[in-house]
This record gives sequence, C-alpha cells and structure tokens, in this order.
Amino acid sequence: MERRKVTVRGVVQGVGFRPFVYALAGELGLTGHVANTGDGVVAEVEGVPDALAAFCGRVTADAPPLAVVQSVTHEPMEPAGGRGFSIAESRGSGGTARTLVAPDTATCADCLAEMSDPADRRYRHPFITCTHCGPRFTIVTGLPYDRAHTTMDRFAMCERCAREYADPGDRRFHAQPVSCHDCGPRLRLRMRGREAAGSADSGSRHGGPSANAEPVAAARQLLAEGAVVAVKGLGGYHLACDASNPDAVRLLRRRKQRGDKPFALMARDLDDVERLVHLDAVARGLLSGGRRPIVLLRRRLDVPAADAPGLAVAGEVAPRSADLGVMLPYTPLHHLLLGLPGDEGGPRLLVMTSGNLGGEPIVTRDDDAMERLAPLADAWLTHDRPIQVPCDDSVVRITDGEQLPVRRSRGYAPFPVNLPRPVVPALAVGGDLKNTFCVGEGHHAWLSAHIGDMDDLATLTAFDGAARQLADITGVSPSLLVTDRHPGYRSVGWAERNAGGRQLSRVQHHHAHVASVMAEHGLDGSAPVIGVAFDGTGYGDDASVWGGEFLLADYDGYRRLAHLSPVPLPGGDAAVRRPYRMALAHLHAAGMPWDADLPPVAACPDDELKALAVQLERGTSCVPTSSMGRLFDSAASLAGVCHHAGYEAQAAMELEAAASRYEHGEHDRHGGQSANGEPGGPCGHGGELGGHDWAFRIATTAGEALACDPAPVLEGIVADVRAGVPAGATALRFHRSVAALVLRVCRIARERHRLGTVALSGGVFANSLLSADCARRLREDGFTVLRHRLVPPNDGGLALGQLMIAARAGADGPPDAGPSTGRTRT
Repeated sequence: MERRKVTVRGVVQGVGFRPFVYALAGELGLTGHVANTGDGVVAEVEGVPDALAAFCGRVTADAPPLAVVQSVTHEPMEPAGGRGFSIAESRGSGGTARTLVAPDTATCADCLAEMSDPADRRYRHPFITCTHCGPRFTIVTGLPYDRAHTTMDRFAMCERCAREYADPGDRRFHAQPVSCHDCGPRLRLRMRGREAAGSADSGSRHGGPSANAEPVAAARQLLAEGAVVAVKGLGGYHLACDASNPDAVRLLRRRKQRGDKPFALMARDLDDVERLVHLDAVARGLLSGGRRPIVLLRRRLDVPAADAPGLAVAGEVAPRSADLGVMLPYTPLHHLLLGLPGDEGGPRLLVMTSGNLGGEPIVTRDDDAMERLAPLADAWLTHDRPIQVPCDDSVVRITDGEQLPVRRSRGYAPFPVNLPRPVVPALAVGGDLKNTFCVGEGHHAWLSAHIGDMDDLATLTAFDGAARQLADITGVSPSLLVTDRHPGYRSVGWAERNAGGRQLSRVQHHHAHVASVMAEHGLDGSAPVIGVAFDGTGYGDDASVWGGEFLLADYDGYRRLAHLSPVPLPGGDAAVRRPYRMALAHLHAAGMPWDADLPPVAACPDDELKALAVQLERGTSCVPTSSMGRLFDSAASLAGVCHHAGYEAQAAMELEAAASRYEHGEHDRHGGQSANGEPGGPCGHGGELGGHDWAFRIATTAGEALACDPAPVLEGIVADVRAGVPAGATALRFHRSVAALVLRVCRIARERHRLGTVALSGGVFANSLLSADCARRLREDGFTVLRHRLVPPNDGGLALGQLMIAARAGADGPPDAGPSTGRTRT
C-alpha cells in the first residue's frame, strides 16, 4: 500500500470537485480524505500503486464540467491505514491562497426542469442552483470557497437543504448557494409612487412559493403595461422593459440618456432568437452555454410579425444597426420573468440593459439602486442576497466562426489567462475607456470584470473595491503597478496615488495592444511580430494622438514602422462627438475643398463651418492625430451615414452596418443614405462592387516610419457621393481599402525585416467585417495572423499587454518606465 498527497489547482471549488474525488476514490478502492484549502483541492489517497496512478490521471481527465484543472501535483506520504474515504472540513492554506474562483454560470437544465415542475419542492424557486450552475464569483467573500465565505452565509439552510448539502451523492452536495423557498433569499417588488395597482411594497418574509411568486407576477404585469423595472441580477441591476413596445423603449432610452446606442435583448429560448437573427452553430453554443454572453448577430429582415406575436422588435431598440445583441436567460429569475412553459401574458422579449446612468458602474447595492436608479425605473424587483462583486454582462461577436470578445465580464471573469513567460507580482491598471485591470504573477494573469469608463467618482470607487477583491482571491500582492503613458488618464492618477512606494511603470498604449494579442496566443517574445494597432485614441511618443499604427514589436520594445498621415483633431472631443468635423479636417489636410454638396459640409452649421476653417488654418486647439478610428468617423460622415455620435464609435459602427447590409444584398432599412437620399444597397446584388479598392498613398522615406496618406480614399468617397452611389457600397469599398492597406504595409515589413506573423489589435478590430477581410488577405499571402479570442481587442484587453511588457520576470534591467527604448530585435 502507498499513500499520496494530491493537490489540484485551478477552478476546482464550487464546481462539484470534492464529490467527484469522493466517488472516484470509492470506485478505485482508495481510502483517505479530500478537502478545500486556500491552495485548491487537496486529497490524501491510499491504496495499491495502480489505483493511485489511475486516480492521478483521471482527476484531470474526468473532472466535472465546470472545473478547470491547471495543475496536479502529488507527493508520497507514509501509509496511515484507515477505512473508507471522507470529505474533510475546509481549511486555509497557511500561506498565500492560490485557488481560483469559478465564474457565475447559467441555470443548468436539471435545475430548470425542477423549477418548471409543479410537483418539485423548488417549483418556481427564483434562486434554484446546484454544483453545476448558479452564482460563484459575484457572491464570494473569501477563500476557501465555502458557504461561510459567500453572501449566502446569512441564510441558514432548512433541514431538507442541509441533508442535500451534506450528501456526497446529491447534485447539491456542498453547492454553497443551495436554498429553497423555505430558507433562501426572498424577492421583493418595490414601487415608485402608485402608478400600478397594488401596494407600494409587496413580498413576504414567510416561506413558500407564493412569497416569491407574487413579486414576479406583479413585475410581469408592470412590464406588460409598459413600465421600466429595475431587476437585481447576479452581478448588478438590469433595467428591463418590453422590447416590442416602442413607447416603453423610448421611455427607457430617454430616461437613461442613451442616445441611439443599441440595447441588448433577452429572449425566452433559441427558437425565439432564431426568429430575430441569423444563427449558426457557434452562436447557438454561445447563447445556450453556461456563460450566456450577449451575442451580436445579424438581424433578420424577414420576420413575419403574424407568425411571431410579441417578437416584433421595436425600432427604437437598435436604430440603424445591422445587428441585434441578444442573450438567453441565465438566472432562474430571468426565466420566471419571461415565463415558464404554459405561462400566459407578460412580455416575450425584454430589453435588458445595465442598471446605471451612462458612464457609471453597474449598481449592485439595494440602497444605491433605490437612489441612483430612481430617475430611471418605475419599480424594483430586488432580493436580499447581497452582490459582493459587480459583474456586467459579457458581449461577444462571431468572426470567421470564432468568438471575438467585445466585453469580457460575467461568465468569463475571473478565469485567468495563461502567460507564455513569467511575470513578477504586478497590477496593470488598463486604460480609461472600457476599463478592466489585471493582476498577475508567475504564469497567470487574472483580468477583472468590466469596470467602465474612469470618468467619475463612482467608477473610481468601484475600481478600488474590485482591485482589492481580485488581489484577495488570487493571492497576488503587487510589487509593481503598470499604467498607460497618457499623463491625463484617471487610471494613471489612481496608480500614482496608490503606489505607496511600489515601482511604477508606464507602457505605450499601442505597444500594449499588440502585446495583449501576443500573450493570449502564447508567444514568448523571442521573435518580434508585425503589430497592427488601430483604435480611436492612444498617447503617442511624440505627444500626439496615435491610433493608426504599424509596429515591429515584442515584449521588450517596439519600432514604429508605419502610421496614418497625421491630421488635425479640431477641438478634441468635439470632433469625436461630431464626425462631420473630423471629415472636414481630413478634407482640409488633403487639400480638398469644402463644397456645399458634400454631406459633412451640409451637416455643419454655417457659423461653425467658418470658425472651423479658421481653427484649422491657424492650428488652434488642433492636436495632430494618426487615428484610424477618426478616419472611420470621417468616412461615415463623407458617405452620409452618420454626422453626430451619441455614443462611442457610433459612426464607425453605423458605417460597418451599412457595408455589411450591402455586402449581403439587404435593403438598407435601418439607416445609411446615399448622396441623393435614397436607401443604399439594392437587394440582390450580393455585394459586388465595380472598380477597385481605393489605394492609400504610402511615402517610403528611408529610415523613417512610413506615412499612409488617405487622400486618395477620400477622393474616392467624394466621387461616389457625387455619382449617387449607395452609401452601403461606398462603406464596403472603404473597408476593403483599409484591408488592402494592411496587406501592403505588412508586405513591406516582411520584405525589410523578414517577419511573417501579424498581430491585429485595437478597438477598430472589433469591426468584424474589417477583421475578417484583413485576416483573409494576409493568410492568402502567407502570413500567420493573430487575432483576439480571449480578451477584447479594445481597451478592455489593454491591461494584459501592459502586464506582459512591464512585469516580465528575469528581464535585463528594470521595466520600461519612459519613452520607447527601441530594443525590439529586428
């Protein structure tokens, strides 16, 4: 007989791992025990050598579906004898915790079947869960992951739940959030004023199904009547309304000051989703899997309203968008709100948007919800289980049959990213837009859930709390803080205030973008790549605004190979909010006249037009920019697609939508006009374009970064406008021209530096049409193409690149804290 101590690290707590080990040991005839610790799951197993070897192999191969086993180590022990196998009490590690907390997971099929069965004791239980589903990350307060270290600690289990919890053969064995109607959290519906029938406060403190059923029924009635209801979810509040009711959607849009930014939708099931959007196998898997992100999918234009009552999406949900963001219910309460099989009445399709004011973090505390959401909601469907960690919905796109993260949050955080080379204990604070931060040590990096835009006190406070919580559950004690180089970033200010004598390193924005995609693909940095970093704004080494960059980069440094020719950014943010200003600036830089027949000229008020001409001539408040994001804005305005941006990247998104509709031969029903005001893109053309891609003019000055002049592209757009070409056709040719530029510059890099790997990153590559076209052209030309699949290409993935550049362990010299060192090995 032999005995071994087996330590399993990874996502192994709260996912049914101990009962799995218990059953496996019993099957193999082993004795001993298993326990949760701060290091992971630790088992002491004793038996014959063959059985021990089988145990160590199968503990990884046969792990529960929600488990992620990162390592299994075992060491010999003296045999201790004994009979049977037991599950021991959890214990701390005695040192730094190194286990991983599981993400929140959608309600599983078994729990859904139980809550839909009138004979089951958890029929219509809004908090039903088991070891295979339910809240994890958002309720954990400490490690090891036990009920005492979750926000369920306040709810004493009833006798029947306690028996299930203690039975290793039960699906709810040590499912920390386990509860029922008798002992679990309680729903409560709180009303604003007395707009609807009923008391201003409903919800019972007594057990039984009716205590939770009445608030749900009342909320469904309110939604059917056109009200906006704040609904408490896993990681925060949503604002919900009937998505088929134009008045309700307009009301929510006006209250939230949403502008034209699309809302996300929640549908009952895949059949309903398929009536709204085009689905493939990848989309089906994402929508119905355990993570349940919002998936951006091409909307159907042929939905027969008579065949789909309640599924007529109000036009106000996603104005001028070719896509709809859809998701399926992922909590029991969502299923109840949309109706279980056989339920009558209530909306069949809900708008579900984050419970916050624009730019603020999602609301998690009940008292904050009553105060901060008071101007937005008519009622609050809430409950008494606290949310420990804010966690917004994740958003993904599908590009070339693979998921492209747009926002990495619920369902994904706090899964780590495995690093190709070790890093010192560090905290990288990311950027100011779409902020996420990252802690790392050794070969692992943990990205936070989505924080938001760092432009107010509430977001900074949320950042503080999330940083402390992620450090606690990962056990990383950062000795280094890493920031962007932009001197005005609030994230930089936070790091400077909180450094506390720790080393502070600054990393160039676009270098970090390229490093992030390198890291997620496992590149160790031993060879440089051609990095294409396209975004809206990034602080350049020359203090200008970069954003159309071609870099030769590894983790140790970079060289600027090429960039868009700089143009003035007149008035800073004013040019971002009014794309016509950016179009006029590009025309000015290209030496093209502001003729009255051009859409941006017509869109600009006369007095502003005159002032802008003087401003550009004198260079007043005109920082130069090489931004590709701003070039997309310019093209959108020149083509007549979008002149005012009410939300980030609106012009670029509407330009992509117009191009996509044209490419797929769809009528342009949702926006985008040709120069003569006619809808762009006649049905049935299949995206065929006459002529060729417009070619950027590239200045090949020896020894300096290449300048890519968009003037010929602007001339082509103007010619299309004057010829009455549909806006969708112009938009598509613009996308193809940018993709052709990427191929041309990468070919030059290959010829000069003998490099064959291209990394595409930056927010512009959230554009699926552009990303797919670039990748296709590059691969057909023999390049290896790296694109984001684990973290977003936008600033939501920036912190991972910052970490890899500045926190590399064993590097020669200190992390880069100043201007580019130019140490790239080329």
